[in-house]
Amino acid sequence: MLMDMNNNVRTFKNYSPEEIDRFLEQIIKQVEKMIEDNKSKNVEISIKDKKIEELERQVAEMQHVQEKLAQYERMEGTLNRAIMMAQKTSDQIKSAAHKESEIILEDAKRNASRIVNESLLKAEKTEMETEMLRRNINIFKRRLRGLLEAQLDMVDDIEKVDF
Repeated sequence: MLMDMNNNVRTFKNYSPEEIDRFLEQIIKQVEKMIEDNKSKNVEISIKDKKIEELERQVAEMQHVQEKLAQYERMEGTLNRAIMMAQKTSDQIKSAAHKESEIILEDAKRNASRIVNESLLKAEKTEMETEMLRRNINIFKRRLRGLLEAQLDMVDDIEKVDF
């Protein structure tokens, strides 16, 4: 409906101007509501974008921390392997030193046994030589006594002869 100059209500394709006004008001309200909703959604989107940025920063931080943790875990593994190698080397050195000390001890025992045996043989030889020397001294004493007695007998015999 359309109005003419005389304020007569005219219809436009069977619609009254009040209906069109109401319809337009509804559309305006809906558009205004949509604009408000859109502004509200934009604020929410902005807030969520900030949250996303913060979460992305935290994710980046976590990735950095995870990389550091992985690096420290690798270092720990390396240190553990180094400690194990040092322990193994220490055990090998201890074992070698223990074996060497056993060898030295066995050599010392053999040398001591040899020295004792040599000393016993020398002592036995010295004892035999000493015994032989005693016998020779006794023999010498008997012979000397015999010679001296023979000499004394000769002196006695000389005294018996008259000159």
